[in-house]
Formats: sequence, C-alpha cells, structure tokens
Amino acid sequence: MSGMALKPLLVVVVVLVSLAAGRSAIRAKGSDLHKPALGFGEAFAAGIFLGAGLIHMLGDAEGAFVAANVNYPFAMVICGAVMLLLLWIEHLANQSSASPAGNKKLVAFSAVLMLSIHSLLMGAAFGISISAALTMVIFVAVLAHKGSASFALGLELSRSQFSLSSVWCLFMFFVAMFPLGALLGQSVSGAAKAYPLVEASISAVAAGTFLFFGTLHGLATSPMIVRCCNQREFVGAVAGFTLMAVVAI
Repeated sequence: MSGMALKPLLVVVVVLVSLAAGRSAIRAKGSDLHKPALGFGEAFAAGIFLGAGLIHMLGDAEGAFVAANVNYPFAMVICGAVMLLLLWIEHLANQSSASPAGNKKLVAFSAVLMLSIHSLLMGAAFGISISAALTMVIFVAVLAHKGSASFALGLELSRSQFSLSSVWCLFMFFVAMFPLGALLGQSVSGAAKAYPLVEASISAVAAGTFLFFGTLHGLATSPMIVRCCNQREFVGAVAGFTLMAVVAI
C-alpha cells in the first residue's frame, strides 16, 4: 500500500488516540494525575523527529530549491525561522503559565493555541511525506507525541475555569488541526509539479517543525535533555535517528 493510500487511515488513528487521551484527562477534572511517562518512547520519537527533519525534510527542501535554480539557502533560512517561531510561542505560553497572577482561562487558551499551531505544522509535515516507509515511521513518532500532548492539554483544560462544553470545543479545535495540516500538506504535495517552490517551502517548514520537536520542544523537559541522561533512553533517541537514516537508503 502506498504512503498516499495509508495516510487517511493513519490520520484517523491519530485523531482517535488524541480523543482517547484527552477524554481521560478531562474526566480527571484537575486531579493529581500527571502526563504518562513515556520514557523510551518519548526519546525514540525525538530521535525520529530529529532524523526526519535533518535527513529527509531539509534535504528534500534544499534539493527542490536547487532544482529550481535558486542559489540562496532558503531551505535553511525557513527551517531556522520556524524553529525560532515555535520557540518564541512556547516561551510566551510558559510565561503565562508561570505567572502567579495568571488567569486560568488565559493559561489554558495559550496552551490550546500553542499546541494547535504545533499540530497544524506537524500535520502538514506528515501530509507531504511520500514513501510508505517514511510515512509509517513519522506516524509512530506523531502518535507518541500526540498522545502525550493531548493528555497534557486535557488536564490543563480540566483545571481551567471554562465550562465543560467550552473545554470540549477548545480541545476539538486542537484535535482538528492535525488532519487539517495533513490535508494541506497532501494538497501541496499533489500540486508539486505546478508549484515546485511551494512544496520546497512546506518541506522546509516541516524540517523546522520536526527539528524543533526533536530538540527544543518542552525546553527543560525536552526528551533530548531529560530522557537522554538515562543510557537506555539515550539509546532510544539514537535508534530513532538511525531508523530515519536507514529509511533514506
């Protein structure tokens, strides 16, 4: 089965996992539950994101710009700009949550906005992947990340001052961003022949998104910092990166 034929089914699986994780957190209603410790899985996903961004997405974007006779390194510039943008958004969200006088609704809304942007860009990166092997590997990493992110967001919303109906509306907005991004990426991929520079730009955006999730996402709690001080979980990150290198052969 081709990567294109697999994608709709895999998107449905990601949505269902997000709903299941978020529902369990929202039903907790602000209890002392924490995000599930994914350990090896989080580190493995970080390695996949790092490898996918560096080996596949960034290389594809640079190749497309070169093929279009563009000599300026737009792929690297776009990739770096996306990483800085996502880092800035995460800083803003962390500042609002750390403020002792922070409004619980504002904190929850900031979390929804930040994670929705992440989800949209990640969906676009997933949508432009071509081969079945690459699609499946990225799917595994996305699934691990989305499950954790959905649970965390569900807890944040359950502890906010929003009504239950508003909580679900905000959470469903977040859930919808991944399939919307995947549809956007798929559409761009289908129009690659007519607009090669558009696909190259989206690939560069995808590279920046994946590199951010593989390195800077979560800042002090990033799997590459927290998880990889453990030898077993560092092996997981290396294994994820190595898998992406093998897929590129």
